[in-house]
Amino acid sequence: MCELLGISAKQRRAFNAVLREFFSHADQNPHGWGLARFTEADGSHMSRPVIDKEPSKATTSERLRGLLDADIEEQALLAHIRFASIGHPEYVNCHPFTATDSSGRAWTLIHNGTIFHSEALNGYLNIQSGTTDSERVLLYLVDCIDRAQARTGRPIGADERFDVLATEITALAAEGNKLNLLIYDGEVMYVHTNLRGTLHYREDGDALIFSTKPLSKGTWKPVPFTRLLAVQDGAFIREAPPHGHEYVYDSEDYRYVYMGYAML
Repeated sequence: MCELLGISAKQRRAFNAVLREFFSHADQNPHGWGLARFTEADGSHMSRPVIDKEPSKATTSERLRGLLDADIEEQALLAHIRFASIGHPEYVNCHPFTATDSSGRAWTLIHNGTIFHSEALNGYLNIQSGTTDSERVLLYLVDCIDRAQARTGRPIGADERFDVLATEITALAAEGNKLNLLIYDGEVMYVHTNLRGTLHYREDGDALIFSTKPLSKGTWKPVPFTRLLAVQDGAFIREAPPHGHEYVYDSEDYRYVYMGYAML
């Protein structure tokens, strides 16, 4: 399965060692890699994503090797290595995915999971750039943010954004979907897992590091389960109540989703 890495820190730091270890897992996830760094936007407290990605194995990528040879000093990072399940190994299907809401806020998402059931996401099949269900999740969530902003007539605040995401991710999980998600809105990182034992975190000084698999250093803990978490500047700032919709493997889910994808 794909692997996710997310980092939130109080201040900019070099995370090359963590990234090298994470990307070393690419032999099991050979269909693409991606890295999102975030630059400060002029005159704004929001940062904007700088995306590097390729539909190739991370351990053989000259481009990635060149990036990691220089210090990658960031306050927030998202990284992904892909095992293609839905969507061919192409650039447009590599994570991270980005979209901008009606207020100009850039959202960045990485996903390890599968959408088996969701009428709400089907409308994005002819809009998305690639063919992954992960991209559709991002487009849908950003549209939900936009609808909330249209109702209020203003850009919504951090607590309001959290409430929208918590509601919509809970609804997607309730439909039987597998949703390991790391999402960054330029200020806050949102974390969700509903597949037991597949997302972990550790404290590293003033940083929180999230990884599908525990990396070598430090004490790793399971991410709190079936609930949305918010992280900012290396600290947990909010936690939604558990929704209880754990994903449990069902081979029939995969049979139907692959049949549907074959018909696209």
